[in-house]
Amino acid sequence: MESYIWLIPVLPLAAFILTIIFGRWWIKEQAHWLPILAMAASFGLSIAAFVQIRGAEEPVILNLFKWFSVGSFQVPFGLQVDQLTSIMLLVVTGVGLLIFIYSKGYMHGDPGYYRFFAYLSLFAFSMLMLVMANNYLLLYFGWEAVGLCSYYLIGFFYHKPEAAAAGKKAFIVNRVGDFGFGLGVMLIFVTFGTLDYTGVFEAVGQGQASNGILLAIALLLFMGAMGKSAQFPLHVWLPDAMEGPTPVSALIHAATMVTAGVYMVARSSVIFAHAPTAMWVVGGIGAFTALFASFIGIAQKDIKKVLAYSTVSQLGYMFMALGVGAWSAAIFHLMAHAFFKALLFLGAGSVIHSMSGEQDMGRMGALARRIPATWITFMAGGLALSGIFPFAGFWSKDEILGATFKEGVYIMWGVGILAAFITAFYTFRMIFVTFWGKETRSDEATVKHIHESPKAMTVPLIILAIASTLGGFLGMPGQLNVLGKFLEPVFAVADEVLGREAERIVTMDVVLMAISVGVALLGITMAWYVYVRRAADLPEKLGARFGIAYKIVYNKFYIDEFYAATFVRAAVDGSRWVWKHFDELIIDGAVNGMGWLWQRGGTAVRPIQTGRVQNYMLGIFAGLFVVMTVIVVVMFA
Repeated sequence: MESYIWLIPVLPLAAFILTIIFGRWWIKEQAHWLPILAMAASFGLSIAAFVQIRGAEEPVILNLFKWFSVGSFQVPFGLQVDQLTSIMLLVVTGVGLLIFIYSKGYMHGDPGYYRFFAYLSLFAFSMLMLVMANNYLLLYFGWEAVGLCSYYLIGFFYHKPEAAAAGKKAFIVNRVGDFGFGLGVMLIFVTFGTLDYTGVFEAVGQGQASNGILLAIALLLFMGAMGKSAQFPLHVWLPDAMEGPTPVSALIHAATMVTAGVYMVARSSVIFAHAPTAMWVVGGIGAFTALFASFIGIAQKDIKKVLAYSTVSQLGYMFMALGVGAWSAAIFHLMAHAFFKALLFLGAGSVIHSMSGEQDMGRMGALARRIPATWITFMAGGLALSGIFPFAGFWSKDEILGATFKEGVYIMWGVGILAAFITAFYTFRMIFVTFWGKETRSDEATVKHIHESPKAMTVPLIILAIASTLGGFLGMPGQLNVLGKFLEPVFAVADEVLGREAERIVTMDVVLMAISVGVALLGITMAWYVYVRRAADLPEKLGARFGIAYKIVYNKFYIDEFYAATFVRAAVDGSRWVWKHFDELIIDGAVNGMGWLWQRGGTAVRPIQTGRVQNYMLGIFAGLFVVMTVIVVVMFA
């Protein structure tokens, strides 16, 4: 394995370098081939690594070269592949490959076509480095590189002020979380003297750090995860990131980048298992975010914004699982979510493509018979997101809810059930409004343009729909949990610390499954009643009756406005005060003052520069007279 795993991230990096340099001179609309082929090769190598790592008790580590060496601070540029890494590699390269192919059709004709595929390749390299790193510093490198790529891709349509602002917002909000993450990495080195996963986890197990230090490390690491994985209160960047092209929404903000925080916490399971207070914080924030974001999703009109808030909510579910020590359940939901959320985003992109760029669901309707392939695959994704048997979301979400219930955290379980009900409601609100009901309410030119997307877009939808339908059987509960058994070696130490053992299916599991499915079906039924059965009058009546509540939810509880009025305003006003009172007055004042002094001095001595030789000779003789006088006085005094 050591002979080829380094190629997995290097191939997309090479594709990026060649595409960004030579892409503009290649045959028009052919800049996608090298990135797609590189991603396909990385996917094939990831499958080989997945097959070889099965049953291995120890990770495969490959140190390529010495990266940093400053005194005792030595960090290798090392790669690591274990069961957790192999799962993430398959998700990143597999889903990424489908999105690359989809982008070929979606971005057709865009003037920045080559640049788009170059950025996608750079993102793939960054994400692969993040998941393959064998130490926290290299993880941090991939972490920041992914953030940089998100800035490029969210603001890809830089001529649009909204896209440029969204890219900037994502970059700045992530810097808040990354500040904590950076401090956590520093504290790890100061405490343990190493940044390698193996050395850090062994030191934690040997008790080389106090409980307070471990709590601080865990919370600082989680601060980074809150930013990257859009957890409250650092969630505000993700919905705005929908200003980027739809393939970007699918790749970065649904399937891969936003799950980096979940992966990092799962990778650090040994640290969190020794800091139970931090786990309560992780689970509590995850539960709150899951419910909070689901409420906002109810009122959104932009089809991509609905999916964006569902992503924030589902990420909350993953952190709920991590908070109760259900590591494998979190990774299972991460994988299942990558399938059905990428499917939904790409399906939304197909709808937008057919609607000539229209994203407002209020201007859609009755699209099912106009774009049947998109409709059927989108329905599969919606059923998976809602947690309906036997789709992937049912198994992964049920495993999380079951874990919270069995750990006795009934409040968290109740929050998860309520969020599941709301999720099913707003998911099928989106489906019914978009694909059912009245004919599209857009203009005549848009209606005439409606057509099914090309095969480059529909084939990835079909593949993801199959994965969203059948992928859940990999994580069935009890002894049938193939994925859980596969990940056992990675989480064995953390499970031992928490006293967790392999679970068997009991009557309670069946009851919990029935409750979760029943709640989801209730949400779908209510959405059908409101938006199909009573579509003519009920939505308007409900909006009028709950006008204030609807306005608050539609405006996302005014979190963005609060940040703008407090933190943003304070930063802007503070910067202006420093500019006026420090930069202009002191810094510029000192520089300008020196210039003023030299100018005044020059003005003072300028009159003696008359240009007359007689005056200069007189000055010389006067100077000599003074000098001789001084010498005589000194010698004979």
